[in-house]
Amino acid sequence: MARASEAVAAGDAAPEPGDLDGAEQVTYRVRQRFRYTYDGVATDLEHRLIAVPPPRHGGQLRRSVDLQVSVPDARTTWARGPDGLQIATISVDVVPPTLDFDITLVVERFADLGWPELPASALSSRRLLAPTPLTTPTTTMIDAARSLAGGDPVATARRVCGWVHQRIEYVSGSTDVGTTAAQALAGGHGVCQDQAHVMIAMCRAVGIPARYVSGHMLGEGASHAWVEVVVPAGILRAGGVGPLGIRADAVPVPVAVTPGGAAAAAVAFDPCHDRVADLRYVTVAVGRDYHDVAPTSGRYVGAGRGALTATQRVDVLEVRRRGDGAPETAR
Repeated sequence: MARASEAVAAGDAAPEPGDLDGAEQVTYRVRQRFRYTYDGVATDLEHRLIAVPPPRHGGQLRRSVDLQVSVPDARTTWARGPDGLQIATISVDVVPPTLDFDITLVVERFADLGWPELPASALSSRRLLAPTPLTTPTTTMIDAARSLAGGDPVATARRVCGWVHQRIEYVSGSTDVGTTAAQALAGGHGVCQDQAHVMIAMCRAVGIPARYVSGHMLGEGASHAWVEVVVPAGILRAGGVGPLGIRADAVPVPVAVTPGGAAAAAVAFDPCHDRVADLRYVTVAVGRDYHDVAPTSGRYVGAGRGALTATQRVDVLEVRRRGDGAPETAR
């Protein structure tokens, strides 16, 4: 199988981010194709796709999903992994020269449904605090994180987000899926995956549980990555963003999780664009790092090589703004 980093992404023009200003509800259609072409005989394929979001992720609701495989007798099974991961495993006995996986999703984002809710145990989760091979911090990261840390974990994460954005220049194709946070910071450039890994490493270094997010962002021609930090829900219920230099609008309002509900919440930051992940973002999966949520991977029997081309399109189907009598339907 080709690695995800070998994909060629193609997208279509999308509305400018400002087009969603004041939106309280946005409906998206996401269409993706993973196409593999083989230069030799391939059999007994077992392929894993992580391209479908859970039914609910905070203020995001999945309305429909359609997965099509170009081989008529392909067998698809679904499993649920950690953090709500939706894993499709596709089995094909004899692989054709060209194999397509087509996924179509409809999801809705709501501004007033808040962040994903988590149990109190998430605040001390070893799984979300321990470094992984991709997110092991260097001395530079640890020292910087400590200098940015304060009593408010949301404000700390916001400052770490800005630090990473300033120090890692986005350069398409400059790294691959095996690049570590240490390598990306040393080189001073990378892609959204690398920026997310460095932010995760730094947040975990100062005791803030953090997880990698794979998904889509309106206006991007390829899949995107960002970070969720796990914080006490009480901070958000109080509306607190802390008097620590964070902008008043840095955490979208309303931010409260269900009153009397979960003890923790996952707040999303995008170090690639140095901002909170708002209604422009569609979450597909979360994990410890990229390896947990790689969109496409698998194995087969045969000497031939598989080459991957990935394409996607994100369309806004409907926008409802505050005070609107009826939603705007995209033409």
